[in-house]
Amino acid sequence: MSNIPVGISTCLLGREVRHDGGHKHSRYCTEVLSRYFDFRSICPELEAGLGVPRPAIHLRESDSGLHLVEVKGGDEHTDAMQGFIDQVMASLADLRGYILMAKSPSCGMERIKVHNSHGNVTRRDGRGLFADALIRHYPLMPVEEEGRLNDHQLRENFIERVFAYDDWMQNVAGDRLTPRALIEFHTRHKFQLLAHSEKIYRQLGPMLGDLKSEPLADIAGRYIHQFMDAMTRRVSRGSHVNAMQHLMGYLRDSMGDEDRKVLMEQIDAYHRGEVPLIVPMTLLRMAQRREPIDYLNSQHYLSPYPDDLGLRNRI
Repeated sequence: MSNIPVGISTCLLGREVRHDGGHKHSRYCTEVLSRYFDFRSICPELEAGLGVPRPAIHLRESDSGLHLVEVKGGDEHTDAMQGFIDQVMASLADLRGYILMAKSPSCGMERIKVHNSHGNVTRRDGRGLFADALIRHYPLMPVEEEGRLNDHQLRENFIERVFAYDDWMQNVAGDRLTPRALIEFHTRHKFQLLAHSEKIYRQLGPMLGDLKSEPLADIAGRYIHQFMDAMTRRVSRGSHVNAMQHLMGYLRDSMGDEDRKVLMEQIDAYHRGEVPLIVPMTLLRMAQRREPIDYLNSQHYLSPYPDDLGLRNRI
């Protein structure tokens, strides 16, 4: 299998493209995620023609909207940036995720300082111009800032979403959409949905109950928007416990009394925060391998991403 195409800010790959000629090399991206992600790098400021090195820029707000302006001198680069965005955006449609550089007036996903005409900070809830265009143009695409990937839960959530979105794009989206493809996707991700949002889980099942009530593309569009919305939500320990107990119900008849007891002890230990998720999940997967249940073979919740990423060792 080829690696999953994921966009990334160029400076995170260690390339010296920042305004001061430096970089923000993320070894986690280049040494770990690169085993599974095929990174496509973009530095919007460089590719908009600002050069390296270049004057520092920030976001400045006026009645006409946000502008990309040099901190000293006030030269404006908004049109150049917008021209690059308009040129490149359509070419990103095949990406399954994007990792952005934080605090950047072009790439920052959140908490970007916005200034007034005098250069004073008026708010801190802005978004970089490129990041804003990316998120608006591709609302389904998982997007995260590199710094936030240091949070184990956010890291696991982002990578899980990338793999789920890749599944959708490879097997359901576009001309691959059929009733069977849509239902099989839902089946594969049922327990993930249950863990992330039981409310949305219970809404999506009935949505697929009558696929002839309206155009299939319309149903699929509503479905994937709600699915990806659910997947952005952090999973609590209680929600993981609920999903694992549902899984255990399918395995109950194939497990001995002692195995069931040990599994329940470890699920309870996880709920109390004494062991990471990988411990009860490994026991569930072992039980499934000993006495395979066909329905569970397809469940991505058991293995939503490659094991060697070690993501469930830390949540």
